[in-house]
Amino acid sequence: MAEEDLLRAIGNELLRVSRLRAASYPGSVLDNSAFRILWRLVERGPSTQREIADDLQLDRSTITRQVAAALERGLVERYDASGRGGRLLRPTAAGEEAYLHDGRLRADRLSNALDAIGPERAQGLVDGLRSFNDALDRT
Repeated sequence: MAEEDLLRAIGNELLRVSRLRAASYPGSVLDNSAFRILWRLVERGPSTQREIADDLQLDRSTITRQVAAALERGLVERYDASGRGGRLLRPTAAGEEAYLHDGRLRADRLSNALDAIGPERAQGLVDGLRSFNDALDRT
C-alpha cells in the first residue's frame, strides 16, 4: 500500500474510533464533556483546570465553560490543597457514580466489539495502539 493510501486509511479508522468518544449512549446520564472531565479526575486523581485542559487538549475557554457546567451540576468540586499551585478539582460522590454508570455503558460496547474480534486480535490491537501512541508522543 502506498504511503498516501496508508495515511488515508489510518486517518479514516482513527475518525471512526473518535466517534465512540463523542457518541451518546442510551441510558447515559452525562454529556460527553462531563464524562471526559470525570474520566480525568476519577482515573488520574485531583487536578487543576489547566492539567485537565492539557490532558484533554482543550483550550482554556472551553475547559472553563465545561468545568463550570460540571460544578453547577454538582459533579465536581474545587478545593485548596497545600503545596499545589492553584485550586484542585475532584469528583463529588454523585460525579463519580455518574462516571462509573456511563463508563459501564461504554465498556459494554467495547467488550462486545473485543469479543467479536477475539482475545488474540484484541491484545494485538492494544499493543499496536500503545506502540502507535508512544511513537506519536515521541514525534
